[in-house]
Amino acid sequence: DTFLGAGIQSARRLVESGRIGAPLTALTLMQSPGPESWHPNPDFLFQEGAGPLFDIGPYYLTTLVQLFGPVKSVSAVASKSKAKRVIGSGPRAGEEFEVTVPTHVSALYQFESGQTAQAIFSFDSKLGRTLFEVAGVDGTVVVPDPNTFEGDLLVHGADGVETLPSTGSTTTRGTGVVELARAIRAGVPERASGEQAFHVLDVMVATIESAEAGAPVTVESTVEVAPALPEDWDPREATLA
Repeated sequence: DTFLGAGIQSARRLVESGRIGAPLTALTLMQSPGPESWHPNPDFLFQEGAGPLFDIGPYYLTTLVQLFGPVKSVSAVASKSKAKRVIGSGPRAGEEFEVTVPTHVSALYQFESGQTAQAIFSFDSKLGRTLFEVAGVDGTVVVPDPNTFEGDLLVHGADGVETLPSTGSTTTRGTGVVELARAIRAGVPERASGEQAFHVLDVMVATIESAEAGAPVTVESTVEVAPALPEDWDPREATLA
């Protein structure tokens, strides 16, 4: 439910307002040396169902779907830098464990809308960084980290760079549950829906399939993206008499 936070919702409202013109492409990076240096039990993060794509990818891909709509196809490559890694902290420090999934994934996504995005998910970079940019006909916006609920927006346009504070909810985990309860009460679709989660998972599975096959893969599922949250939506507001 991080996409319901002020950062991503503000970015979505800005893009939909036409501030950067028609959005064309996105560039996202999530690079780190991997969590084994600080996580006391990192084994599962390097096994089936994890790796940088399945661990961090949901945040980035959900945000891309929020901004561009459903993904149509993906072309990807993937690699694994080490067969074994070493736990760096906690009672198991110094213990080796096997790596069974790609630790670097690079993907090109095409959306049903015709827009495209390039994404890197990596546990193989000594240079840790995150980046999420959306380029439009008239400008580019740097979107806050999708793995958080807040953050400023940087808008690059013909007149230079402008920093815009995000507006909206900065309440963290549990925001999606509150939105779900209100949606049920109002009889409208919830925003953090199972359909959206399934589509994002389908996109990640297709990403790995593309990397293994060395060919583009069509994403069979789709999703109807719910409207952005109103700017004044507050999960802490009492809505029952």
